[in-house]
Amino acid sequence: MDYQIGIVARLPGDPAPLLQRAADVLAAARTAGLTVIHVMVVFRPGHPEIGQHNLLFSELKQAGRFTSDDPNSAIHPAVSPQPGDMVVAKRRVSAFADSDLELILRARGIDTLVLFGIATSGVVLSTIRQAADADYRLIVLSDLCADRDNDVHRCLLEKIFPRQAEVIAAAAFGGILHQAP
Repeated sequence: MDYQIGIVARLPGDPAPLLQRAADVLAAARTAGLTVIHVMVVFRPGHPEIGQHNLLFSELKQAGRFTSDDPNSAIHPAVSPQPGDMVVAKRRVSAFADSDLELILRARGIDTLVLFGIATSGVVLSTIRQAADADYRLIVLSDLCADRDNDVHRCLLEKIFPRQAEVIAAAAFGGILHQAP
C-alpha cells in the first residue's frame, strides 16, 4: 500500500532493501496464486476531493502533488503491478476509504489480508483498523512496513498491531507460502 515513487522517496536511508523484499514477496504471492492488489493514493487534478479542514492532505493540494498526472504518484517500478494484479485508487489514508477495495475482496471471497505499506502510521494503521472492524483475518509483514518516525513505527508493530493482526517478517510469510499445498 502506497509504495509510490513520491512516498518511497521521502523515506530516510536507502529504500533498495525494502523494495527488494517487497518485490520478492509479491513474486512469491503471485506464484502461489494469491490475489495481489496494489493500493495507491491519487487525486483528480485540482484536488477537489480534499476539503479545507483536511490537515494531512491539504499540503498535497497546495503543492499540486499526487494527482493522476503526477509521476510521483505512480507505483514504484521496483514493485510495479504485473499482469493479473489489481490497482486500487484511494483518496484518503485507509485503503478502504473511498475506494472499491471492499467490493473486490467480497466479490473474490477473500477473508484474509496480508498487508504492508508506507507509512506504518498512515495507510497501514488506518487499513488495519478498518479491516479488523470488518472481521478480516490480518497478517502484517513487519519488515515491509516503513515510516519516517522509527519510534512510532516500532510501537505500532510491537504493541498496537498484534492486538488485531498477526505480525510477521517477510521471510516467515515466504516460508508459509512454501509449505502450502
